[in-house]
Amino acid sequence: QVQLVESGGGLVQAGGSLRLSCAVSGNPYGYYAIGWFRQAPGKEREGVSCINGDGTTYYLDSLKGRFTISRDNAKTTVYMQMDNLKPEDTAVYYCATCGDFTGRGILNPYDYWGQGTQVTVSS
Repeated sequence: QVQLVESGGGLVQAGGSLRLSCAVSGNPYGYYAIGWFRQAPGKEREGVSCINGDGTTYYLDSLKGRFTISRDNAKTTVYMQMDNLKPEDTAVYYCATCGDFTGRGILNPYDYWGQGTQVTVSS
């Protein structure tokens, strides 16, 4: 059973940075790709980034260059560095299992989710 625990959310001014962390357990050898999703008020949840077992990374096209996903060598912590944050980045961010599907973006077909962490960007 994969368990995911996020940390690092908070309140930041526009143009600032945050780093989210996700502690991963129950995922030996990085069998599942792990990534980040977000859900803003009144909007559908969307896949933001994903890193698979061999370290290949995937991003929501609109966020490339501002968000960077990485992980530690033990594959027990996944990070997402968020730079030049904008008010429209305000959302609950979820760590989750993921996959990148051509033409459909980053999805979570395995249905493991963290509890979410709030990111609020003020203008």
